[in-house]
Amino acid sequence: MDSPKTETEPGKLVNLKPTVAPDAKTAAQLYPAEYWYAMLKVPEKNEFPGTGPSGNGISPNIKTQDQWLHLIKTDSCESCHQLGNQYTRTIPALFAKLDSPAQQWLRRVRSGQAGNAMTGGLGQLGPERATQLFGDWTDRIAHGALPTSAPPRPQGVERNVVITQWDWADPKAYLHDEISTDKRNPKVNANGLIYGSPEESRDYLPVLDPVHNAISQIKVPYRDPNTPGQPKPLEPSAVWGDEAIWDSHTTVHNPMFDERGRVWFTSRIRPPEDPAFCKAGSNLDSAKLTPLERSGRQLAVYDPATKQTSLINTCYGTHHLLFAHDANNTLWTSSGGGGGVVGWLNTKMWDQTHDEQKSQGWTALVLDTNGNGKRDVYVESEQRVLTAPSGESLGTSSAITTKPDPTKDTRLNAAFYGLGIAPDGMVWGSVLGFPGGIVRLNPGSHPPETALAEYYEVPWHNPKAAVSGFSPRGMDVDGNGVVWVVLGSGHLASFDRRKCKGPLNGPTATGQHCPEGWTLYPTPGPNFANLKESGSADSHYYDWVDQFDTLGLGKDVPISTANLQDGFAALK
Repeated sequence: MDSPKTETEPGKLVNLKPTVAPDAKTAAQLYPAEYWYAMLKVPEKNEFPGTGPSGNGISPNIKTQDQWLHLIKTDSCESCHQLGNQYTRTIPALFAKLDSPAQQWLRRVRSGQAGNAMTGGLGQLGPERATQLFGDWTDRIAHGALPTSAPPRPQGVERNVVITQWDWADPKAYLHDEISTDKRNPKVNANGLIYGSPEESRDYLPVLDPVHNAISQIKVPYRDPNTPGQPKPLEPSAVWGDEAIWDSHTTVHNPMFDERGRVWFTSRIRPPEDPAFCKAGSNLDSAKLTPLERSGRQLAVYDPATKQTSLINTCYGTHHLLFAHDANNTLWTSSGGGGGVVGWLNTKMWDQTHDEQKSQGWTALVLDTNGNGKRDVYVESEQRVLTAPSGESLGTSSAITTKPDPTKDTRLNAAFYGLGIAPDGMVWGSVLGFPGGIVRLNPGSHPPETALAEYYEVPWHNPKAAVSGFSPRGMDVDGNGVVWVVLGSGHLASFDRRKCKGPLNGPTATGQHCPEGWTLYPTPGPNFANLKESGSADSHYYDWVDQFDTLGLGKDVPISTANLQDGFAALK
């Protein structure tokens, strides 16, 4: 059990004495969420494909058990919430009087300003069966059911970890992300301020001074007064009633430091309709090749030296962002999965000219399926990735939607979610969906005209692969060019392109052509009781590679956000 709270001050020695829980029920209250979530009963394999409301209640669009799993994890249910914590494994009093546990769950997901999004996620699963299963889960817990396994005590270097934690926004905000340094050089901003992103909740950057234990805010402006805001609550919530607590227009998602100590971030500055310079008829090279009509989020940069924020109108949508190791300090961005392109900003040119049109570019993801080693005429693929209002993919689309023409290249029905840049300058991104995959983008000598992509699907039911996995989300690249990606199947996976045996272009290089490049590591913790083939029940949102050994665990150690373990999982 936790020791009692103790007031102290810097420099004073404190002896904290935790006590042993008196019984299993008391001890289980402190278990990480995964141990509780693993108690959820998952439909059996023979119940798929779903037969809909008049059958087994599972959506007919869900063809396999694994597809159902990827939706109850990070591609839907857990893209915003930790399931299995105390709040989600119990039913608030506001809903407890409804007729059945299933009705209680149907009502709880309709709560607040995320109600529409959560109801949509439930619809993907099939609300009849999903609410029955989640209701059964919380009902069994309410009647005393406990996790079937207990977490191990920390061992070895795990016992050396000390965490200092701050509340540094406000009670009605939430934080999606934060940044403390330049990923290319962790000496930038040493002991400096940390900047957060409150996404849908607030139009400010929360700022933490970890040295002086002080917090502040930087207001984030937007360019157009008609920039859309947040929806009204679909139904009253158990905490805030019918109050609309989120008021963000900018939906700041991901900040990143540059080498000068400026903070760049993805931010919505206008309505989604793109300006004329993005569309057909523009003289921009990217627009001539791939005209764009809409983008859900653009770019901004805050300079702590001048305390000024500059807004940059991009044609492409932004979600994550990352600086390249090149002379132009190119800022590559992902869109979250929608929009059909990958965009970049030449920040050197922007600093010199502040010309947001000439400084930006974007490209479609084109596979060299005719195998001639260059980008040329390609088979167009309708960009029909289903997305959330922010542009984030809902993970329900296939990247290959057309049969390759051996005489032409092929455009992917995809864009990047996660983002990483290899030492050789290649840009990698993850593609949400099932089974999902990763893309290697070679910009070439003159992007966008020369940009070529390679697509590698996660091996799923591939007879040449030792282990199956599915549904990537976050990703990073290590110092050797190996890609590390977290999977909805409960794995941390690596992909090493150097291990590929077959051709990497041509008509057969469309996803499942390099299973030997993948290695899948099951992540810690239990799995759902009736599952044997996937990893753990954990839901991994993102991962990064500690290229500089900042944590002392070793250079190039990949680290996953083990969301249901209340911590991180570092792979040694």
